This record gives sequence, C-alpha cells and structure tokens, in this order.
Amino acid sequence: MTYPPIDSYAFLSDTHTAALVAADGAVEWLCVPHFAGDAVLARLLDRRTGGALDLTVAGCAEPSRRYLPGTLVLESRYTTPDGTALVHDFLAVAPGDDEQPLRANKLLVRRVTVEQGTVRLDIGVRPRIGYGAREVTWDAVDGRWRAADTPLRVDCDLPGEVADGTLRFTAELSAGQTTALLLGYGDDPAEPGDPDELLRRTCRTWETWSARSDYTGFGADAVRHSALVLRGLSFDETGALIAAPTTSLPEEIGGVRNWDYRYAWHRDAALLLLALFRLGHAEEGRRYLHFLISICSDELLTPLVSIHGTTAEERELPHLEGYAGSQPVRIGNEAAEQVQFDTYGHILDAALAYHQLTGELTEDQWALLHRHVDVMADRWHEPDHGIWEVRGPRRHYVNAKVMTWVCLDRGIRLAELLGDRSADVERWRTARDAVHAEVLERGFDPQVGSFVMEYGSTELDASLLRIPLVGFLPGDDPRMLATIDRLRTELEIGPALLRRYNTDDGLPGEEGAFLLCSFELVSALVLAGRRDEAHEVFAQLLGYAGPLGLYSEQLAADGTALGNYPQAFTHLALIEAALNLDGAGDREALHAWAGRGGS
Repeated sequence: MTYPPIDSYAFLSDTHTAALVAADGAVEWLCVPHFAGDAVLARLLDRRTGGALDLTVAGCAEPSRRYLPGTLVLESRYTTPDGTALVHDFLAVAPGDDEQPLRANKLLVRRVTVEQGTVRLDIGVRPRIGYGAREVTWDAVDGRWRAADTPLRVDCDLPGEVADGTLRFTAELSAGQTTALLLGYGDDPAEPGDPDELLRRTCRTWETWSARSDYTGFGADAVRHSALVLRGLSFDETGALIAAPTTSLPEEIGGVRNWDYRYAWHRDAALLLLALFRLGHAEEGRRYLHFLISICSDELLTPLVSIHGTTAEERELPHLEGYAGSQPVRIGNEAAEQVQFDTYGHILDAALAYHQLTGELTEDQWALLHRHVDVMADRWHEPDHGIWEVRGPRRHYVNAKVMTWVCLDRGIRLAELLGDRSADVERWRTARDAVHAEVLERGFDPQVGSFVMEYGSTELDASLLRIPLVGFLPGDDPRMLATIDRLRTELEIGPALLRRYNTDDGLPGEEGAFLLCSFELVSALVLAGRRDEAHEVFAQLLGYAGPLGLYSEQLAADGTALGNYPQAFTHLALIEAALNLDGAGDREALHAWAGRGGS
C-alpha cells in the first residue's frame, strides 16, 4: 500500500499528546495517555493494522488545508460537485495557570460545517491498542461510546454503528448544518463540552500565546510558526521538549535506521532557552530550565530522557510493517545508555544563558551543575559515543571535545557570576585550556585543511559547524572557513542540504541530509561574514518545508522527507539561523548566540 509523504501530515497538539492528520483527512497517529504512550492510531506505521480516524466526504479525495493563523487548528475545505464542507481538526486546549500555562482538555475534536449545497459524510473510528496489535470492543453507555480497556471515548451527535472493530457515523448534511465528533483520551468522564466553544477557546488560547512574541525580523513568519511547533512539542506536565511526536519514521525508505524520538534530548537545551526568551516566551523558558535541572540530580547525565525524566528500554514491534516497509519499528531508545559528553556542555550552556537572561539560577540549582563541571574536568580526556549516537566503540569525537570545553567555560563563568568560592575554578580553567589546545592540535588536520570528525581521522562531521556557534573559535577563523567549504563540497547532497557525515557508522544503508545541520550552515556562514551566501542557503531551506510549513528530521536529495516528524531540532535551528541573519550587522546580537556573551 502507498504511504503518504511524511511531510504531508498536519500536526495537532494539546501539549500533552499529538496527532498527525493525513492529506485525505485521516488521523493516522495518536498516542495515549500522552506523547510517549500507546499509539492507538498508528496507520502511519502500518496501512493494514494501524488504527485510524477516517473522514470521507463523497466526491472529494483531498481537501485544501491550512492552519488558522497563530494556532495549531487545522482547517480543511472539501469541495464537491454538490456542496462544500469546512472541517476543523484540533486537540482542544484552554488557558491554564502558572503551573501549566496551557491546559489540555484531552479531546481530539473533528467539527464539520456544510457551507453550501449538500455533502455525504462518513466518519470511521478504528483504534487498535498495543501499537495496532489488538482491536477494541465498543460499548454504548449513556449516549457515549467507550472502547473497552482503553481511556478512549467518543461523543457524536450522529447515530453510530459498530462493524469489525470500527465505529462508524454517516450522514447527509445540508448548508448551515454542523456536526462534530469528539474523541476523548483521558480518564475524566465529564461531559466534553460544546464543540463550537471548544474551537473558539482553543483558537483564542493559541492566538494569545502566539501574540506574546513581537518578533518581526528576518524570516518572521517561519520563525513564529516554528515557535508554535516547538510549543506543541513541549509536555504540559514537566516542560520537557520532545524531539518529535513519532517513532520509527525512517531515515532511509525501507531501511533499518528507525528510532523512537518521543524523548527529550539535551543537545537543544541552550538553543531552546534562547529562542523562547528572544521570542517573548520567558515562562516556557523557565519551565524548561527547571525540567533540565531536575535531571541533573543523577551522578552521570544521560543524553536523553523521557517526558517524565526517566529512560525506557528499547524494543522492537515485529507486528508492524513500518512506514513504507521500513523495519524494525522501535519503541524506547538505547541511546539513553550511551556516554555523550556533549550533553554536559549543552546543559551548562543553557544554564549560563538562563542566568544571564534572568539572574534566577539558585544556589541549589548551581550545586547540581557544579558537580557536573567537576566530572568534565576529570573526564575530558576520555572517548565517548558522540553526538550522533553511533552504536559502536567510544572515540575521541571533536564535537564532544568542543562541548566539553563549553561545559568547563560556562562553569567557570557561572562560578564567577554567582561568587562561588568553593568551585575549583583554576582546575576548571586548566582543563578548559587543555581541551582547547588539544582540539586545535588533534582535531584539525592540516593535510586535508579542515577540522575532522574524530582524532586521527580525515572524515568530516557537520556538527563541526557548531565550533563558532558556541564561541570556541571566531566564525571567520581561516580554519573554520576552510571547514565550511569542505563540508559543502563533500557532504552536500542537494542545494543547501548537508549530510551529517559519510563515514561508516555500523548500520546498513545511508541517511539523507540532516536539516539541523543544514540550518546550522546558515548560522555558521553568518558568523563567517558570508551573509549573502547565508541568505541564499536559508531561502533554499525554506523552500523545502512541507505544505503546512513543517519539517522532518532529514531530506533525501530529491526532497523526500525522511525521519521523525515534525522535528524540534530542525525548527530550532531554523529559528537560530533566522535570528543570526536578523542580527548579522549587530555583533552584540550575534554574541547572544555565539559564546553567550564572549569568553
């Protein structure tokens, strides 16, 4: 069976879970009771057995679609020879409180209004539990349909019937008539509320949030939309940001590079904080920082955690064929068990940015971070698994060394800002300077004329673009300029599209261009003083967005979207690139991103 393009799906969120809606109106992905829960709608990963919520308007295969401005409410217009129907799909939200600024109603709402003529409507609800492994049994109780052994319930004002595990509603509606289906996924049995009011309140809530940003600079529309996507990927209970709401969307169609991305990676920590504060969303920045600090109580930092701050064992689901036959389908992520020293740098970088912006880092929070700076002062010379989670032996990756330097550098500055006399700042400074010298000596290969992926190698790695972005070297350093040129020559698979690397990573097949790195190329070019080139690359990357302005993790050379979707890292790097372009003539603005204010 044919699978829709990954980037053709619309993304809905209530900041507690997410849904993906295909171009034909079918909801083909929904996890309950939260982002990382069971995918009761999983046709995204198996056209035969994955559950779905279908919508058919007779005479119209695919509607025209858009998001209502400033919201994550999808509006679809179905035009047939006999009439026109307007459909609004959304996960209902309402204003919350200081603890949870957005409150999820835990309702997926599908509201249909006939604008003119007559339309024939067919809605089918077919969830399957255990990631599509088992059908559900429907029971009608007090005018409401319930799926046994699940938190799912359905309210609809149309008569329904059950056949082969599918709850189906059909009707012929005329101009002016409205109907709605509400799929509840919470344990609260309260009445779901009026669909019209749910729509108005959800729109107002998202619009109010979006209006808090007054950014009108370079790429403003794409930046604001990306910020909205990031808010939708943030978990309401903890403030954690998941990398993507999906699992096992392939990095190569038909291949094995399929991973669960419903986790919070720390490599985006400083980027997220700076983006949130720069765009007027300080409260979300504070919530994320508090979540980040909460996981620092462990002796060693893991590169990723669940939305609740824990980890989960990786396992495979053999009953699913995978997107376009891409197996295995995995849940959980083994990378949580790896040693990735860049994690320490990203977290300390975020902490410094937070304190510079707010002055609110507490003694207790610093005490947790202080310990991890000590760890890096002791262990900086050790190999690790690297930022790209290569599943093999540990190596001396240059990016990991650079981020170790960041950890020590930011630790020194925080100790000085906070007046912490107990910190062994001289030991940290000695280690920081030793790391810097070693990277310049062993991480740059004069024979090939660039920085390299790991000590002793001549291979490239697109994460080297972060060297100037974290202030390790000036952006116009000749070694960095040469590295940028070599990266574009050897890793570019299409206009502005960079792979992460070309080296053998122990897995069969190959991946596409990594969009995080592609947008980071823009930022590196800005810092290199090559602004015209940066503008050109940014414009090319904007052209790769899906029809609803969303990005996956990767792109094939022909523009096919690959990897989990929508991808937080990609949208974060887009924001970083736009803000760097916007501040290209202002060195102080650039320093807000590169080096967090200078050494």
